[in-house]
Amino acid sequence: MRDPSLRWERRLVRRGARVIAGLDEVGRGAWAGPIVAAAVVLPLQRSGLAAVLRGVRDSKQMSASQRDRWQGEILGLAEAGLGEASPEEVDAHGVIGATRLAMARALARLPRPPDHLLIDYLRLPAVPLPQTALTFGDQLSLSIAAASVVAKVARDRRMVELDRRHPGFGFAHHKGYGTEEHRAALQSLGPSAIHRFSYVPVASRAFPGWLTPSLRPVDRLTG
Repeated sequence: MRDPSLRWERRLVRRGARVIAGLDEVGRGAWAGPIVAAAVVLPLQRSGLAAVLRGVRDSKQMSASQRDRWQGEILGLAEAGLGEASPEEVDAHGVIGATRLAMARALARLPRPPDHLLIDYLRLPAVPLPQTALTFGDQLSLSIAAASVVAKVARDRRMVELDRRHPGFGFAHHKGYGTEEHRAALQSLGPSAIHRFSYVPVASRAFPGWLTPSLRPVDRLTG
């Protein structure tokens, strides 16, 4: 698999864009905790930028220690903003709606507004800015890959914090995703205040007997 590059960013610069934000999110598939999005504006005018960030890629392809290291490098040279959508917002708006909320909040926390967005997979209809949605964008665009790293590190640290507030579920280990450890804790303890009740594994424990085939919500375990 090839490393992400600045090809998309350079193309947009040639078309007149100057402040290009890459956006990505982490946590759509988790049963608990927030969705966290990051917006990252790389200094495209910097000579040798791609070489400086060689090693940044889709955060899912990196170890925790690699993500921690590169998150520091990214934040040392880029502009970045973070946004969250709560479990309640995931339940109220659906996972895509909540992802868009988190991304819009990340954009609002940038030091200056971008003039073009590079987004992993989604578009943001409520954001009045030119935007390009790339399938597997975190594997194509260095800006999106950098955003994926920043978002992943931020969310992992948030889940460690939430583990201290909600002990017994193992959030510090599985970060809210559907592991066997998490499933066993959910069955034993019942849902916590940070679980997503619109997700089938949580709803089936919270409301036994309520999930009939005709009433069953979408099982959002992917994404």
